[in-house]
Amino acid sequence: MVSISLGVAVAAYGEARFDVKGVTLQLGAVAFEATRLVLIQILLTSKGINLNPITSLYYVAPCCLVFLFVPWVFVEYPVLRETSSFRFDFLVFGTNSLCAFALNLAVFLLVGKTSALTMNVAGVVKDWILIAFSWSVIKDAVTPINLFGYGIAFLGVAYYNHSKLQALKAKEAQKKSAAEKGDEEAGSLLMAEREASEKKDEEN
Repeated sequence: MVSISLGVAVAAYGEARFDVKGVTLQLGAVAFEATRLVLIQILLTSKGINLNPITSLYYVAPCCLVFLFVPWVFVEYPVLRETSSFRFDFLVFGTNSLCAFALNLAVFLLVGKTSALTMNVAGVVKDWILIAFSWSVIKDAVTPINLFGYGIAFLGVAYYNHSKLQALKAKEAQKKSAAEKGDEEAGSLLMAEREASEKKDEEN
């Protein structure tokens, strides 16, 4: 995680059009997103509570609606009324809502099966895709320092994924070994019972 953070910091430092306000807002957004994912992980994996992604959305979605609707009404909606011919389009809002539902469902599923840290690392890959798109399609400027920072972050993500994969394989091998040991113990117990039964029949 240190190497990933260092790589992202180097890439931000090498930005051609560096803006302190923009970086501050981005860091704040990352901190809030990390907090949200950790709270989701706690919600999904707390002792005594077993919530699946659909159930979690059932509880979380109304809170999100309230906390997003209130600032939208007082901050964004007045600007929309003054600067554009805003009208409610059911098709646009419906498809956006469907995409948001699918995204949150996927996030809850991933966090429940892995961890909030894995989701944050996956977010770094998403950022790379956005940067590659802006570089190739929009022709946004990318400096050598940017590329160096992305390279460091990429190595960190690759190592993290490799470590997670190795840990998963070790866990599966441990489960398999425990199952085989249990089968052997059950077989030994069955053989002992069979021998005892045969010995009793011989005595009779």
